[in-house]
Amino acid sequence: MKKVIFIFLMSLFFINCNSQEDIKTVSTKELKVLLEKETIQLVDVRTPKEIKKGSIESALFVNFFDEDFTEKAVNKLDKSKPVYIVCRSGNRSTKACRVLKEKGYNVYNVLGGYNKWKKEN
Repeated sequence: MKKVIFIFLMSLFFINCNSQEDIKTVSTKELKVLLEKETIQLVDVRTPKEIKKGSIESALFVNFFDEDFTEKAVNKLDKSKPVYIVCRSGNRSTKACRVLKEKGYNVYNVLGGYNKWKKEN
């Protein structure tokens, strides 16, 4: 029985690891360099209440919790250019990356999210 439980837990671990590996990432420091060099598609997926506390100046806002998140995001973004996604700490942006990647976008998750950005700037 212990072997079965161990195998089950290990399979869950590897499934979770594989789902994270397919999402490219960028640090907040790398994002800052990108923003200084060029205009990029940066999407902030936090709530309006969170945005009021501060945001990255050039970001587009699409609340991940909106029922029509995917539709709103697709209508604002150019599929031919990379999309950088930021949230508060990195959890929602990872989920948003998966959603947009399934739609054919080249996505990058901003590690540490706005919390890390704020600490560094």
